[in-house]
Amino acid sequence: MKRIIRATTVSKSLDFFDGIIAELLKQYDVQLLSSPGPELEDMGRKYRIKVHPVEMFRRISPAKDIKSLRKLVKVFRRERPYMVHSVTPKAGLLCMLAAWWTKVPVRLHTFTGLVWPTETGFKRKLLMLTDKITCACATHIIPEGEGVKNDLLQHHITKKPIRVLGYGNIKGVDMTRFSRRKEILDMAESIRDSERFTFVFVGRIVRDKGINELCEAFCRLHDLYPHTRLILVGRFEEELNPISETARQTIDQHPDIQYAGQVFGNELLAYYAAADCFVFPSYREGFPNTVLEAGAMGLPSIVTDINGSREIIVEGENGTVIPSKDVNALYDAMVRMMTDEEWRGKMAHNARQMIMDRFEQGFVQRCLLEFYEEIMK
Repeated sequence: MKRIIRATTVSKSLDFFDGIIAELLKQYDVQLLSSPGPELEDMGRKYRIKVHPVEMFRRISPAKDIKSLRKLVKVFRRERPYMVHSVTPKAGLLCMLAAWWTKVPVRLHTFTGLVWPTETGFKRKLLMLTDKITCACATHIIPEGEGVKNDLLQHHITKKPIRVLGYGNIKGVDMTRFSRRKEILDMAESIRDSERFTFVFVGRIVRDKGINELCEAFCRLHDLYPHTRLILVGRFEEELNPISETARQTIDQHPDIQYAGQVFGNELLAYYAAADCFVFPSYREGFPNTVLEAGAMGLPSIVTDINGSREIIVEGENGTVIPSKDVNALYDAMVRMMTDEEWRGKMAHNARQMIMDRFEQGFVQRCLLEFYEEIMK
């Protein structure tokens, strides 16, 4: 049985793999690798598979990266996998380098998003170089969506043949789980406020998710329409890409901005079910799972015109697409979403079916399994 090592930078990202591992174990010897974390150990116990904790630093750190690379080389030499499949930027760079050095036959990297499009100067060039090295060391490359694919090709990151699997996305949506089941609606009752229109954001509370613009737009909206509220679901990242001090004070002090923190499972679904509109003004994405999840829960969405989001949301059909970093456009979209009931109702009606047709989890998994069979021959 051929051995596969699937790798991510941090253990929280192993959620990308949950669901498909059971299918992979029918054909392959599967192992997991990431920085140490409870999720890595939990996945190992859940599927009774071997795991490898290797510390990988998300930010640029040559000394730490060399140390990580040496550890990865030792793991690959010892385990002798037939394929290493990495996801997330730093795991891609280090694992593809280590797999190339140890002559792993199949070296696959999935680009879930690109960091450099929103950077400038030397940092942009350095980040582009790391992606070029990742591609040079890989034997196969999967961009998570057409936007990521186009960026890789147009900016000459790689000349290798690359293709999007299915309609894109790495994980797919479990449509049974992401549904308005009775237990979810019951939980949502404690969150819902029938007197106020509710916008919800789900994601990391960082600058690149458009939180600065979202706070400013909501404050303007609330001044004219006080029966509105904004719920933020996610975690702050103070060291990596923090929001502005003004936005932080707004979140802390505004009476109708509710910070829910990071929630999971049915509690997260209850926040979707309690909202009227999902808003996601991110600067850059690969293929945002939260936009898929909100659609599966029947929410119309406001998203920015970026990779991934524009591939999920069709203008006027299941949401609206606005320019990135544009407070005025975001404000106008929020006003229309709240006041134009017929427009919003049409998009809410379409939202779930459009996700079902293109991103249902079983379909996404079949696309990857078929690709594995193709490249593992």
